This record gives sequence, C-alpha cells and structure tokens, in this order.
Amino acid sequence: MDIRPIDDEYSVSGQISVEDLDQIKAMGFKSIVCHRPDNESPDQTPFGVIEARAKELGLEITHVPVGPMGVTEEAVQGMVDALDEFARPMLGYCRSGARSTAIYQKTHHIRG
Repeated sequence: MDIRPIDDEYSVSGQISVEDLDQIKAMGFKSIVCHRPDNESPDQTPFGVIEARAKELGLEITHVPVGPMGVTEEAVQGMVDALDEFARPMLGYCRSGARSTAIYQKTHHIRG
C-alpha cells in the first residue's frame, strides 16, 4: 500500500485490500472513497468487501467510480458530496491513485 498525501485532508492510494484497513484506520484516516469500478480486473477486491470491513472499523466509506468515460460531472458531484459529508482525513483509492487524484483536483473549483 502506497499512500500519497495530496494535502492535509486528502491522500490517495492504489488498490487497497481488506487487510490494509486496520493500518489505514491506525494512520488516522476517518473516511475512504473508492474511485475504481468493480470488476475492473480479476485480482481486485470488490468494493462491498472493503466497505463491510471499513464500516466494522468505524470508517465512513462510499463508492464514486471513475470508469472508461473518465471523470464525469456525476462523479465530481459524488466526490463533492463525500467531501462535504465525511470526516477527514480521507483516503481515495483506485488502481494506481491517478483517478483519485484527478477527481479531487476537479472538486476545487466547486468547493472553493
């Protein structure tokens, strides 16, 4: 797991596993946003599996997939909603962290 801070409230990572969630919580993260669509690759942990364990740990979590169409307006709005509603610091993840970075950058003009 390679977590890269973007700023004080948001960091990104590539795909996480259920086993990573205890460490994510121990690092102080309070919420998670998954930007990876389910079934993107056969070795990927499904969002629902990650979600169940995250909730057991008291982490807020949501799924705002960014697929082949790229960062859509709908996805940006979903990310804005997560940023408005969830405690931070927040971890965004996808396959490499690139989509999680891109969608966060697109929220800046909306959130100020």
